[in-house]
Amino acid sequence: MQHLLEGNQRFQAGEIVHPRRTPEDFRALAAGQSPLAVIIGCADSRVTPEILFDCGIGELFVVRIAGNYIAGAGASVKGSVEFAVAELGVPLIMVLGHSQCGAIKAAIQHIDDRAALPGALNDLVNSIKPAVTASVNRPGELLDNAIAANVRRGVTRLRSLRPVVAPALKEGRVKIVGCTYDIETGKVTVLA
Repeated sequence: MQHLLEGNQRFQAGEIVHPRRTPEDFRALAAGQSPLAVIIGCADSRVTPEILFDCGIGELFVVRIAGNYIAGAGASVKGSVEFAVAELGVPLIMVLGHSQCGAIKAAIQHIDDRAALPGALNDLVNSIKPAVTASVNRPGELLDNAIAANVRRGVTRLRSLRPVVAPALKEGRVKIVGCTYDIETGKVTVLA
């Protein structure tokens, strides 16, 4: 976690070093990987964990899904996280939300809709709506509160995800944290 936060400080200061990003670095990892963390982040084009944490090839196992939600995301997201823990021995799982998240905005916009949205948008928005509902009537901005609530819901879900993640957490082999990224400042904040 400290390595990631230090990288984010370099990113914020504009002092990025772009470590381990040459073709030679890729060749050195051809036989396998040993990432420091799995990051479940949003698919938003403005949120690239390798850049905002100033990490190089092989350091992060990144799972991206619009709205960075876990509950209702399906086997591909949960299986990816389980693979990182069980097969790669990743010691840190981070759920990373971000400011101005379009998926959260869509869930807010459609919170009271009875009609279904087209395609899989309905499933995406409905999976995020509980975070919005939990944030209504709380002090502060609804969007910011819903973003944080969505991250916390993801952390809670991962902590109980059996048969791989919950036992690894209990045994102390993995730590799970929730964070938010402010697109304007570049700062990653660990949620309490």
